[in-house]
Amino acid sequence: MTWTPGMERRDDWLAQTTEPILDPRRDIVDPHHHLWVHGDTVYDLAALWSDTGAGHNVVQTVYVECRSFYGRGASPSLQPVGETAHVARLAAGMAQHPDRAQIAGIVAHADLRDPNLDAVLDAHRAAGGPLFKGIRHSGAYDPDPAGLIVPARGTPGLYADPDFRRGVARLGARGLSYDTWHYHTQTAEFLALAQAVPDTVLVLDHLSTPLGVGRFAGRRDAIFDTWRRDMAALAKCPNVVAKLGGLAMPDNGWGWHLRAAPPGSEEIAQAFAPWFHHMIDHFGPARCMFESNFPVDRTALGYPVLWNAFKRMAAQYDQAAQAMMFSGTARATYRL
Repeated sequence: MTWTPGMERRDDWLAQTTEPILDPRRDIVDPHHHLWVHGDTVYDLAALWSDTGAGHNVVQTVYVECRSFYGRGASPSLQPVGETAHVARLAAGMAQHPDRAQIAGIVAHADLRDPNLDAVLDAHRAAGGPLFKGIRHSGAYDPDPAGLIVPARGTPGLYADPDFRRGVARLGARGLSYDTWHYHTQTAEFLALAQAVPDTVLVLDHLSTPLGVGRFAGRRDAIFDTWRRDMAALAKCPNVVAKLGGLAMPDNGWGWHLRAAPPGSEEIAQAFAPWFHHMIDHFGPARCMFESNFPVDRTALGYPVLWNAFKRMAAQYDQAAQAMMFSGTARATYRL
């Protein structure tokens, strides 16, 4: 199976599973979502507001690059600036509707190996102004991608590349953060990167994406055992902050996107709990933030149901910890 247009926009399918909103006044910052228009595959501002306005109190969001809205007439290194400019324009218009969720930060894309990186970062700053918060240059790579649905664009050995490490270090020197997406098989490489650039805040997206398809199908327990040791080691790096989410992508292997109806929040919370609680135990609430990863995770579950699941898992923590994971950590990490 491969990614097909419309997988993330199955509104009728998602509408089969509805629930009352838990803790509806809880202040939420969603620190990870995308927008795109790729042919028939569309997740635009109207779709985002439909999700964020579905009952939970989502007041701010962080847009994360997804190779959309590029400036095609620019040089290759500056094309991603078009994405920043487009989202900044959207955010300016959103301010006319203060009762709706506001894009409060942009994580853009740049090739961190670029010898002219500072010029690229300057261009992002000019395009995004104070919304520009950091860079994502994803490392996701697998030498045998058979069975994977969401395409990855990483290259082997990226995290160890001296030019790449210099670029990540430069982000820290400029007060910017570094987001990444990679697979659970790459966590040791990411750990070495985190240790090499201690002055840059590194944001780990999607719990290192523990895979559950292709050659990883049927191996969840064994992968969990290795993953939890890797996460405990990574948590010792104080410059690493973790996003809790992105675990419902098709490549995680739950198979929810293939069912006749999507799962409810109790099922989601039960499935995610061992992974999420392990992260919170080791990173602490001040370095954990819940993320939607929409619309990618929308292939498997609805936005109201997902945040209900987060709230179910968070209920065992005190109010201060919950406030950090639902909004405080995101605001501190991205300087919102």
